[in-house]
Amino acid sequence: MNQTASFLAALTRHREVFAVAEQYAAQSQQLLDAVVTCLKAGGKVVWMGNGGSAADSQHLAAEFMVRYKAERGPLASIALTTDTSILTAHANDYHFDTVFERQVRGIVRAGDVVIGLTTSGKSPNINLALAAANELGAFTVALTGRDGGKVKDIAQLPIIVNYDETARIQEMHMFIGHWLCEALDLVLAN
Repeated sequence: MNQTASFLAALTRHREVFAVAEQYAAQSQQLLDAVVTCLKAGGKVVWMGNGGSAADSQHLAAEFMVRYKAERGPLASIALTTDTSILTAHANDYHFDTVFERQVRGIVRAGDVVIGLTTSGKSPNINLALAAANELGAFTVALTGRDGGKVKDIAQLPIIVNYDETARIQEMHMFIGHWLCEALDLVLAN
């Protein structure tokens, strides 16, 4: 396959995922409602993921703290993927499976929103952290893919992109995340 054919094939797969994006609208609205309630009550939004999903978590936390489009104050948000000292010390002293769980237990409070991005739904460190967040009284969300994996039974709001290609799942996760930022700009401007 040449480069042009590869490009067109990837675009076709992208369009397949986005052709059914409307099915995520109600869940995305639930996510927005939970985030608005959390922020208005003085809570924070906590993000986490591995690999590309770690980068997406950081990206979305930055959109909250800095701005998306509208000029507004910072929205309390943090990505648990950014502190290399915590990540490496915990992985070295304990286990990587609990690297996010420990951070959740340290900083999450009842009423916070905790969002895990996992394209497979099988990431132990995401699943353990969301279970801990549930215990603490946070509202838990999984942006996941494929069949939802184990995380669909842990998160209070699993948003499952039913597709088998990681890149396409991540593209939908970022669409939902960017829409959330856009919607927050509209809601908080009023």
